[in-house]
Amino acid sequence: MSKYLIPIQKICETYQVSELFFENLQEYNLISLIKENNEFWIEENELNKIEKIMRLHFDLDINMEGIDVIISLLNKINQLNKEISFLQKQLKIYEDLQ
Repeated sequence: MSKYLIPIQKICETYQVSELFFENLQEYNLISLIKENNEFWIEENELNKIEKIMRLHFDLDINMEGIDVIISLLNKINQLNKEISFLQKQLKIYEDLQ
């Protein structure tokens, strides 16, 4: 995991969004902002998630509640896929023993 921090102000300038957008994301626990020296920062590894959220919000006009549900469902799908993969490996081991 990357611990490289990016200032929110720079992200706002790059993507042309307001800081309020990121405050809303934090309120819904979609991202974690780090406050240091009266400035907000975000870890570099959160950028992909932020870009996905911005596409959902700005391109598809989905509100924060909808984004929260979508992200939760996507996380659950990823978790279930990992579990399926693990169980398939276990089943293969069991089948090889037969």
